[in-house]
Amino acid sequence: MQRVLKACFVFVAAISAVSAQAANSITQVQTLGQSAFRDLSEDLGAALSYKPLGPAEPLGITGFDVGLDASVTQFAHAQAILAATGNTGSSFSLLVPRLHVQKGLPFNIDVGLAQTSVPGTNIKVTGGELRYAFLEGGLAMPAVAARLSMTKLSGVDQLDFKTKSLDISISKGFAMFKPYAGIGRVWVDSTPLGNAAAAPASLTPESMSLGKTFVGANVTFLLAAIGVEVDRTGSARTTSLKLALRW
Repeated sequence: MQRVLKACFVFVAAISAVSAQAANSITQVQTLGQSAFRDLSEDLGAALSYKPLGPAEPLGITGFDVGLDASVTQFAHAQAILAATGNTGSSFSLLVPRLHVQKGLPFNIDVGLAQTSVPGTNIKVTGGELRYAFLEGGLAMPAVAARLSMTKLSGVDQLDFKTKSLDISISKGFAMFKPYAGIGRVWVDSTPLGNAAAAPASLTPESMSLGKTFVGANVTFLLAAIGVEVDRTGSARTTSLKLALRW
């Protein structure tokens, strides 16, 4: 247990150190045209939407999954986010650390909450999920689950941003190794905010639906769980790492 907690501390410290190196606060939305604002909204939808980071099998009535994870999203439309953050360059990746808690309930239902505050930026995100495993899996059968999730951005004065996601996933455990894969949709609602100087009247809200596919695996040892996941939402790819206590 002490080793797991120490690893969690090192994990958080490493994430904070890397994130703090880049000042990526979104403060320049007013510089974007409508097309660039849509590109920004699409990439933020990929980066800030809920990440499953776990197999489809239910946790069970006494089950918990509590831990830390980090996702790195390679933006498909780098110039939009670079302009919105006042940076220059030809590519952009956003590192998003997250604290998550998942709890098993009766009838193969799991609920979860997640909180994000990206060091060196004004990006804060709160999310939640409701998951139902209509096949709980076993020695011969895979688990299959449907998930409804939501996230909401805060801290960015110029943007009202939220996502809703629906996905279905399948997993099959092999001793300590539990691979999984899934497919779904992410709905993004992005609205510019502020006075006339901060968000011109010509910039209008954007709503969109993005395809989502993901594949990953969890490895468990006693109470410790390590997970990796690769996700493609819209045109952007996200790679995630998870470190948690799971029972």
